[in-house]
Amino acid sequence: MSLREDTGRPEAVLEGAEEERAERGRAPALPPTVIAEPMPPAPSAKPRRPLRRAVLGLVLCAALGGGAYAGWDWWTVGRFFVSTDDAYVQADISVLAAKVSGYLAAVPVVNGQAVKRGDVIARLDDGDYRLALQAAQDKLATQESTIARIGRQAEAAQAQVLQSAAQIDAARADAVRAGADYARATGMQADYVAKSRLDQAKADRDRTEAAVKSAEAALVAARANVEVLRAQTREAESLAAELRTAADRARRDLDFAVIRAPFDGVVGNKAVEAGAYVSPGSRIAALVPLRSVRVDANFKETQLARVRPGQEVHIHVDAYPDRDIVGTVESLSPASGSVFSLLPPDNATGNFTKIVQRLPVRVHVPEDVAGEGLLRPGLSVVVRVDTREGADAPVQKLAARR
Repeated sequence: MSLREDTGRPEAVLEGAEEERAERGRAPALPPTVIAEPMPPAPSAKPRRPLRRAVLGLVLCAALGGGAYAGWDWWTVGRFFVSTDDAYVQADISVLAAKVSGYLAAVPVVNGQAVKRGDVIARLDDGDYRLALQAAQDKLATQESTIARIGRQAEAAQAQVLQSAAQIDAARADAVRAGADYARATGMQADYVAKSRLDQAKADRDRTEAAVKSAEAALVAARANVEVLRAQTREAESLAAELRTAADRARRDLDFAVIRAPFDGVVGNKAVEAGAYVSPGSRIAALVPLRSVRVDANFKETQLARVRPGQEVHIHVDAYPDRDIVGTVESLSPASGSVFSLLPPDNATGNFTKIVQRLPVRVHVPEDVAGEGLLRPGLSVVVRVDTREGADAPVQKLAARR
């Protein structure tokens, strides 16, 4: 049986297929640039799968290793640290104000200028205060002269006391003599003593006795005069003390006409210029002690269980992100910030919503770091407290650092 019979297809179909194959054989070949050779898909994809799997494996191993290291670091170190970003650099800023009134003669400082203790910040016109001091000193000198005069009068009165005492002695002697004369006169017979002589002796006796009493009274008066002069001296000395106080006050007012820096620091927020009139309490400028800056961190109450004074603190200032400053917990506030607020909350009224409170924690900055003058009050800080240290040894460490 032939092929055509075996296939069972019509003869016409087979002949058409043979003609089509003949036409394809006679067709001209395409140019080399038009014919695109197909890329074998299977051989190229198979070599990339092992590389991809290796990369994924390495990434997975790195992730597992990083996670394991992070977990180990948290378990050994991280869980002992408490941190907060609610922290700022602070300092005991002093607002310099005028003590006396007057016109400013000069303000020789500018904002940002570093000054030493005792440097002149501002100077007032002190003409009136110099005159007031001179007047007080003149009054005091006059009063001191009065005290000296009263002292001389007291010395004279004391001399009068001595004179009166001597006159008493003389009067008593005369009285003794007159009494003796009168006794002799009365002891003689009347025929031998004239009546006038007897009367004269009696009069002498009475006169000398009166002289004694007068001298004694003069002595009492002289002594009283001494006491009066002493009282006047005390009164004059009290008045002199008042005048001396007035002179000291005038001298202080004159000294306050010059406003000086109370400590080393940097001038800021200058509020006045020369020629302005200031009254007591008027703001002149602010003085910032950069060498005694600190960090006040406001921790949540849930973070303070293990925080103790003396523990080590890592300070990261936003202005200097690449620098790690190591400080020390100095103290914890005795109350939360809400207690010291202007209007403290009263949770006994109305509905209650529990809010986590914050407690200020003061962090001591090392003196060498503060001495650089880079930390300025108000800068934002992130602090991390290492709570692994105890409370006794670090306190001694803090005292040693100070």
